[in-house]
Amino acid sequence: MSEIYDVLIAGAGISGLALARALYRLGINALVLEQLTNDGDAGLAINLPGNAIAALAQLGRGDAIGSYGRPVERREYRSARDRLLFAVDEKQFWGDAITPRCVRRGDLTALLASEFPTERVRRGVKIVAVEGEMGDIAVRTKDGAEFRGKVLVGADGVHSTVRGLRFESGSPASARLASASWRFMAPNPDVDAWTVWADAHATALLIPVGPDEVYGWAAATGKQHPRTDLSDLRHLLDSFPDAVRTSVDWALSEEGRMHYSPLEEVRLPKWSRNGSILIGDAAHATAPVWAQGAALGMEDAIVLAGLLASRPDWSDVGEHFERLRRDRVEHVQTMTDRMAKAARLPVALRQVLMPFLGPRSYRATFEPLKKPVADMLTV
Repeated sequence: MSEIYDVLIAGAGISGLALARALYRLGINALVLEQLTNDGDAGLAINLPGNAIAALAQLGRGDAIGSYGRPVERREYRSARDRLLFAVDEKQFWGDAITPRCVRRGDLTALLASEFPTERVRRGVKIVAVEGEMGDIAVRTKDGAEFRGKVLVGADGVHSTVRGLRFESGSPASARLASASWRFMAPNPDVDAWTVWADAHATALLIPVGPDEVYGWAAATGKQHPRTDLSDLRHLLDSFPDAVRTSVDWALSEEGRMHYSPLEEVRLPKWSRNGSILIGDAAHATAPVWAQGAALGMEDAIVLAGLLASRPDWSDVGEHFERLRRDRVEHVQTMTDRMAKAARLPVALRQVLMPFLGPRSYRATFEPLKKPVADMLTV
């Protein structure tokens, strides 16, 4: 016998939980289906730019997020030799209310899941088949269960099952920024700002999550790099400052501390089809140049929930959702492509240009994202 809901959500990551929370606050009956039993990335951190903090505020979690992690008030872009190329005062740019913040992913997902009934998130559930159209969607799982809803939302990430079952194209492609990357947590080596270092072969980023801990990201930006060859990562970072090498060495010193993170992008001509709608990384994953994955996913959730709550007829919700969200997403993709192109310039030229083009690129990317996502629903 089928369980029946208004909205079925595939994926209990940031986008899926944000949508579940938004729908719950609007009185819409939803169920979340997640194939994993736990979030392997929960212990890692995530950088939330100003528009992500604004989205959390609209989801009723703006004040609560201030109890976690650490505000990111300044960005520094440096050479591998530690020469400051340019800096950005993020607190001044975004303002006190939505200053960016770096927090643990587990804390963020717990905040999003709070108040949503725990029984409405089913874990260890693998979707194997989807049938029907808008108004009557049937989802079948590996263990033989069936769930029915009016609409199915794929919030299940880069390798989306919903996208694979319901859309004709859209396999993830490797991002052009780097051949391989890794994420990790480490003791804070006295870094007090969001700081990135780069040369022709590698990029490293450290962000304070608190006084005693940093979130790190390291990428091989030159030749193709095998994910298992971590010894080569030390070699790539030989010329980088002590703060970088110390943090990476600590993460490599014990198995399980360093997390391989393939850089993949998803770009689709359509985000809705046959009663299924894709949001977040399932629809538009981008390389983490501007840290917009979580921000765009939460914004998607807010807009889609608002549309579902305001329209008695859901037959054209997917089309309206795409119309409202496409320009903002394509803006981020365009700015990501520009940064990836700049990263391929010869190092000497890049370091000459960065002090002039860097601040301009930051403003050009984030200024449009200051527009509140709620305004989209009035367009």
